[in-house]
Amino acid sequence: MQTNTINNKKFQPSKNFIISFLINFVKENIGILLGFVVMCIVLSILSPAFLTQANILNVLRQVSTNANLAFGMTFAIIICGIDLSVGSILAVSGTVTAGLIALQHVPVPIAVIIGLLLGTALGFFNGFVIAKTGIPPFIVTLAMFNIARGAAYVYTGGMPIRTMDPQFTTIGTGYLGPIPLPIIYTLVFFILVSLLLNKTKFGRHVYAVGGNREAAKFSGINIKKVEIGVYTLIGFLSAFSGIVLCARMYSGQPTVGVGFELDAIAAVVLGGTSMLGGIGKMGGTFIGVLVIGVLNNGLNLLNINSFWQLIAKGAVILLAVYMDMLKKKKR
Repeated sequence: MQTNTINNKKFQPSKNFIISFLINFVKENIGILLGFVVMCIVLSILSPAFLTQANILNVLRQVSTNANLAFGMTFAIIICGIDLSVGSILAVSGTVTAGLIALQHVPVPIAVIIGLLLGTALGFFNGFVIAKTGIPPFIVTLAMFNIARGAAYVYTGGMPIRTMDPQFTTIGTGYLGPIPLPIIYTLVFFILVSLLLNKTKFGRHVYAVGGNREAAKFSGINIKKVEIGVYTLIGFLSAFSGIVLCARMYSGQPTVGVGFELDAIAAVVLGGTSMLGGIGKMGGTFIGVLVIGVLNNGLNLLNINSFWQLIAKGAVILLAVYMDMLKKKKR
């Protein structure tokens, strides 16, 4: 009896932590959670196929790429920045990785590492230029948007690079039990970036820079270092997403990733991250990603023209930013 009591006490803190985390998560995201639940209920009524296991896994697999990009975008928007180059970095990292495997016959692990380093280096370049020159992030990342996309076209000659190496394709098509690997990657990244943002000095500095840049500077925070770190992280997440997507498609395609930056921004803003900086949570971003994914999936299941998805995303961004402005005025 005494041993059982000790064991119960030993596990109690972890249970309390999980319960506390879930309660705080719901409180912080109650508005978007309610909207998400209502959307799911409506779609489940309109389409019997919506709540099937196959469709749910399909939605989660589809949103995994946007989720990874949105996690990085959250950091950028919290520091009052933005990154328009994520889709292009995704494309060039994926195509180069595929090309190294299919054309240069580089071993898969080395090719993947090179692809990750390429995307990370491009993200570092974005951050370095923004930090050292003072050029607005919008302009710098818009330039990289064109540079990286152009590089992808030049490298591939505008044609897809087919790769059927099972060691590579398994990265995007494999399963862990019944769960597709892209979903596992996203859950792991969600935990890691949440810890990075909420439990580290770097995360505190990110909030400080976005909340009040001058105060952060006078408190001794190296703003340039924070900016470089944020955009380097975004480059890595974009490269990883590009490699996984390339493995899923069995080819590196220079056209992939077009418009992905808009989906990521929409998810981040919808999740409650303020475009004015200093405010944002990874939990909100993750729900925002799910809202965008479920919206797209629902429109497809209802056989609604895919062009309406663009209109819906635009309306969602506009509404989310307007609501953010109203919250700022109330404060």
